[in-house]
Amino acid sequence: MATSIAHSTIFYKTSLFLRRNGLKNFAFCMSANSFSSSSAALSANKKWTRPVASVLELGGVKIARDDVVKDDPTNNVPDTIFSKLGMQLHRRDQHPIGILKNAIFEYFDSNYPQKFDKFDDLCPIVSVKQNFDDVLVPADHVSRSSNDTYYVDPQTVLRCHTSAHQAELLRSGHTHFLVTGDVYRRDSIDSTHYPVFHQMEGVRVFSPNDWEASDLDATSIAAGDLKTCLEGLARHLFGAVEMRWVDTYFPFTNPSFELEIYFKEKWLEVLGCGVMEQEILKRSGKLNNVAWAFGLGLERLAMVLFDIPDIRLFWSNDERFTSQFSKGQLGIKFKPFSKYPPCYKDISFWISESFTENNFCELVRGVAGDLVEEVSLIDNFTNKKEMTSHCYRITYRSMERSLTDDEINDLQWNVREQVQSKLNVVLR
Repeated sequence: MATSIAHSTIFYKTSLFLRRNGLKNFAFCMSANSFSSSSAALSANKKWTRPVASVLELGGVKIARDDVVKDDPTNNVPDTIFSKLGMQLHRRDQHPIGILKNAIFEYFDSNYPQKFDKFDDLCPIVSVKQNFDDVLVPADHVSRSSNDTYYVDPQTVLRCHTSAHQAELLRSGHTHFLVTGDVYRRDSIDSTHYPVFHQMEGVRVFSPNDWEASDLDATSIAAGDLKTCLEGLARHLFGAVEMRWVDTYFPFTNPSFELEIYFKEKWLEVLGCGVMEQEILKRSGKLNNVAWAFGLGLERLAMVLFDIPDIRLFWSNDERFTSQFSKGQLGIKFKPFSKYPPCYKDISFWISESFTENNFCELVRGVAGDLVEEVSLIDNFTNKKEMTSHCYRITYRSMERSLTDDEINDLQWNVREQVQSKLNVVLR
């Protein structure tokens, strides 16, 4: 079995889509012509700045906190998530995420000169239509649930994947493009999952001239070109590794594949990809074309390439972390600067029918932030009265300092109080 290292863009088995198992157009975010130029041009006059408490700037447009964290019954965006908007780790050339992004750009620039448009500054606030409908996510799919997705209002979300921009770019006439950005999902808490991470997706559109002179059909031409392209990318990032293709199913591509590499004595899933479903192209006005698309998660690949053990480290401002990486230096191995001791706290409660683990993890993150390393279910049972109990172990550990007993106890009591008041459970 391959170990997955990719939060792929749109490419998940149906049970995994937008979950580990499993704008009204915002005028202040983007205008129609924002898609007509590459983000290289967009970024020429826009420098990254740390967001302030109440307003930030994305793509040159100011966004107020009240535009995202609203007094709306469907809104589930906490301040901890709003604070990550505008951080754009993928646009920092000396950060592992930015270094990896640039290495992928270099591959495409070298092998497809001046062909792929690059976008890395598109607004993460998108419509439900962009995020789900345009990439054929069924109306009743679990990924649309507020348990998995951050809703600004009933028709607006924080994008769950960079594929939210795919249809708009196709309609705007782009035929070769790479989209990189921060994406947002409510998820579990452990060393490889974080509610904000970064993705890249690539799309190439073929016209009849590309296959009419060949003995192969259009789908075969696109699939063959896709595999050649991505095998080259894997070699560019990982060196001369053994690779294999695995047939799979995605609702957005047919046929669909996963690329795995044999790296450090195990098979690793690098990305998902496939030939785009014709319906997506037809809706975008491309009736006589075929296309391929791929998606990959930058954090998962960077954790492998740089030997970074915990996804929280990507958000660290500690110079002992940030000073280890340099522009253009792919694969520098991270040297742990300290290993502070963990503190374990258990909490048990009787759950209700409305309880979900994602809601619990979101609450814990809201209280403890990045001081929480992991939340794991260590026991559950149902009694004779058909009441179900869950016991969770919360691991607290800072990446940068030792935590005091008083600090941990205060956090745990706060968690207990909020669990009882907000999640409709009964503490044991």
